[in-house]
Amino acid sequence: MSAFALLPHTAPFGDDDRISLDRVLGAASPIQRAWLAGFLAGIDASQAPLPRVDTPARPAEPLTILFASESGNAERLAQDVAKLARKGGFKPKIVDFADLDIADLPKQSRLVVIAATWGEGEPPSRATRAYTDLMGPSAPRLEGATYAVLALGDTAYAEFCAVGKAIDARLAELGAVRAVDRIDCDLDFEAPAAAWIKSTLETFAPAQESSGNVVSVDFSPRAGSEISREPLTAEITEHVNLNSSRSDKETVHLALGFDGAAPPYEPGDALELFPENDPVLVDAVLAATGLHTDEALRAALMTERDITTLSVKTLETFVAETGHAEVRKFLDEGQARSWIDGRQLVDLVETFPVPLTAQQLSALTRPLPPRAYSIASSRKEVGDEAHLLVAAVRYETHGRQRGGVASTFVADRLKSGATTRVRLKPNKHFRLPEPSTDIIMIGPGTGVAPFRAFVQERNAIGASGKSWLFFGDRRYTHDFLYQLEWQDALKNGSLTRIDLAFSRDTPNKVYVQHRLWEQRHDLIEWLDNGAQLYVCGDAKAMAKDVRAAIVAAYADVKALSPEAAELAVAELERGRRYHQDVY
Repeated sequence: MSAFALLPHTAPFGDDDRISLDRVLGAASPIQRAWLAGFLAGIDASQAPLPRVDTPARPAEPLTILFASESGNAERLAQDVAKLARKGGFKPKIVDFADLDIADLPKQSRLVVIAATWGEGEPPSRATRAYTDLMGPSAPRLEGATYAVLALGDTAYAEFCAVGKAIDARLAELGAVRAVDRIDCDLDFEAPAAAWIKSTLETFAPAQESSGNVVSVDFSPRAGSEISREPLTAEITEHVNLNSSRSDKETVHLALGFDGAAPPYEPGDALELFPENDPVLVDAVLAATGLHTDEALRAALMTERDITTLSVKTLETFVAETGHAEVRKFLDEGQARSWIDGRQLVDLVETFPVPLTAQQLSALTRPLPPRAYSIASSRKEVGDEAHLLVAAVRYETHGRQRGGVASTFVADRLKSGATTRVRLKPNKHFRLPEPSTDIIMIGPGTGVAPFRAFVQERNAIGASGKSWLFFGDRRYTHDFLYQLEWQDALKNGSLTRIDLAFSRDTPNKVYVQHRLWEQRHDLIEWLDNGAQLYVCGDAKAMAKDVRAAIVAAYADVKALSPEAAELAVAELERGRRYHQDVY
């Protein structure tokens, strides 16, 4: 033990610790003390911040992500690309086709395009203007740019992924270099799209430097702030046919209750409903393929696989799995598309009966997708519920009665007290404006669903803006959906005006576009005063006819040429005052 204290009384230790240290250090040899000093210095150094080494900052590489979307899938994938791109050292910029000025395209060095095809080979409605410009003779040259295209489509339609294919070819014609081969995705696009996005960003990735560190920071919203993609279970609390018993239509008002809070929807959003197949149709398919005893397969076909869609791709798979000579002949002679028109999978397996394995039958199908329906309620009015408006689709082709998968599931097999799965599908492009802004709503048939939500919402918040509804259906007496509610809304002022068109009540059919023309002077006056216009419903005919009527109204009321009138409506669209939610 040392004969004297080494540590002064002012040392930052307690008395017992100081005595113990004196005992150890006093007995230590010079070598031991030197080792201990180095050891303590090493501990201090390991806990100190690393010296800063300044390296030149590498600027993030620009990446433009261009999307053309109708249902929202292409837009969601564009956001996925942007999130992953940030982590890879890019500076991504998302551009909606609706906002694209093609004169800006030559400024983009790297371009990822995600484009959906709508209907029979058409671009999404909001993308029509820019798509037409891109395909036109005035499109700029794009030498020096590299690009990749992801196409979304539906093999049930003849022109599968036509828009994505056309954009891919057009960019190459304009001098851009294809960096990655295009991928054409069907309704089950999630997995192939994710793999393509990863591969494409790796191809586009900036060269990594050998020295220095690049720290990627993802500034996108945290996962907790995003809308959940997981389905919720909802209970049917109301199931009411809004058509009279003498109507030849069946339109179901479906009220859904939730165990807890309803999904955080806003007026204009949709719910995706996960349907089940008709059990009679499932059994017919199983019987025709010799698989009627496979209960596990039956359960999968009921809830997981699409057994109604028949496409050329289905016939190709059928031949690949079975070697069927007659079906191969259809394909070789170009007769496949005309044969499948109006037919379904059950027609194929009954017309050409061949025993199949469960794996072969599954290969002929694709995942059963959910169906999206506009929400027909405001949470401010109905609380923790959500209301849908579903028209049962029934028809006959080739001697067989058929029905829409989701609509007949709702009409025939969902009853009050039953449960079903749904998932929120936001639609930020179909939102209400400021409460003081006037709105014009055009929604025949089930297209009126979101406008019921609009009127409920505006009534609840005491909106001061005027509202005008154009509604149409077949017969006033039998098909006036939500008639009493519209009459109450007129009385309390939440609906300013309503114009009706019932096509079967007059010798000459009258539709909403005819009412628009009749009221063209007031229509243009409302638009001139800042009103926003909303169209919901059929995309194939109604939406096009409505737009043509509005163009004609501008031409007549303002004495414009057809070209100038078209520009006036296009300006409404570019200014986000002409909104469409069509299907």
